[in-house]
Amino acid sequence: MKKRAFIFLLFLGFISLLSDFTHEGARSIYGNYLGIIGVSAFLVAFISGLGEFLGQGLRIVTGYIADKTKKYWFMMILGYAVNLLVIPLLGLVDGSMWQIALVLIVLERIGKAIRAPAKSALTSFTAPHLGAGKAFAIQEALDQVGAFLGPLLVFMILGTSDADPLSKYQLSFGVLGIFAVLTLVLLVIAKTKYPNPDQFELSTGSSKITKNPIFIFYLVAICFIALGFIDYPVIALHLETTNTIDVIYIPLLYSVAMGVDALSALGFGQLYDKIGVKSLIIAILIAMLFAPFIFLSNSVVMQIIGVVLWGIGMGAQESILKSAIALIVKKEKRATAYGIFNSVFGFAWFVGSIIVGLLYEKSLLAVVIFSVSMEFLGAILLFVFYQKQKSLQQKNTETVPE
Repeated sequence: MKKRAFIFLLFLGFISLLSDFTHEGARSIYGNYLGIIGVSAFLVAFISGLGEFLGQGLRIVTGYIADKTKKYWFMMILGYAVNLLVIPLLGLVDGSMWQIALVLIVLERIGKAIRAPAKSALTSFTAPHLGAGKAFAIQEALDQVGAFLGPLLVFMILGTSDADPLSKYQLSFGVLGIFAVLTLVLLVIAKTKYPNPDQFELSTGSSKITKNPIFIFYLVAICFIALGFIDYPVIALHLETTNTIDVIYIPLLYSVAMGVDALSALGFGQLYDKIGVKSLIIAILIAMLFAPFIFLSNSVVMQIIGVVLWGIGMGAQESILKSAIALIVKKEKRATAYGIFNSVFGFAWFVGSIIVGLLYEKSLLAVVIFSVSMEFLGAILLFVFYQKQKSLQQKNTETVPE
């Protein structure tokens, strides 16, 4: 069963690899592309935040539907189709209809909202055989290989084409559409081979969600992490505005961040299985320095270090945040739990993006202070969560009859 679970996890990982190749390749140029077709810095931040809000917030509904119907594969196929097929459509948009580009970018995030809770639940079903941290780390690492290669391909297209800037971006979106189709083909194959992946796991954990104090406190803690973590389109727009780094290298820099993300996910995922949430606290304290490095320096080296730190934070978040839920909520309610988790996280991210967008227009120092302070508060609350979880585990152990 362990080998079968591992192979299934690899299927999910390669689906993620191809899908991230597509949508992360596109996201690496959203900021610059929107700037070329005449979208303001505030609208870039607003749309980035709105996309994350809807992409996360709708999961409270899609997660419930996935658990209620048990149609995990249907939610995956529908979500990936919406998530990925809008990207080649961006290649048809120019400055005369920039509003359509904003709608398509938001739709891409909505597609992710449809499939994400089901995907997280399917990944978590392999946790009893592989370990929660390791399962999500492997999936995230393969995910980020695609997120590394996609922006790299975009960088090559932008650097080698002799077309005008807008045509280069449109060509990039069109080429990425090929990988969108490949993702859907592999997804159908995986569904055929593993029609009932929930059978990998027996029921464990708590069936309570809204009345689970540990789960609720965890949600409060991760809100502060989301509030202070700045989305890459804002970073890309800042790098372009300062002219410290040539615009054609910004997708390449994002590709580097995704590579760091993959390594970070593997490292911190393995560490999570050994020391629990403390691994996330360590990651946050390291990664929270990304903001001063990026926004308070005009040095190329310092800004690259900042993006690397940003990638560390992303990797730790993607692997560890989900791993914790796999251990505190039983499988029948897990897609719902992931939906609630992502909805709360997305709302906090949206609020944080609006605040960052407004602060960016006024003061870069204010952006940095806000980001660092929110991340630090999140780390403190996660430490309290760790103590509460440890105390509850000890209490449960003491009440078990000998």
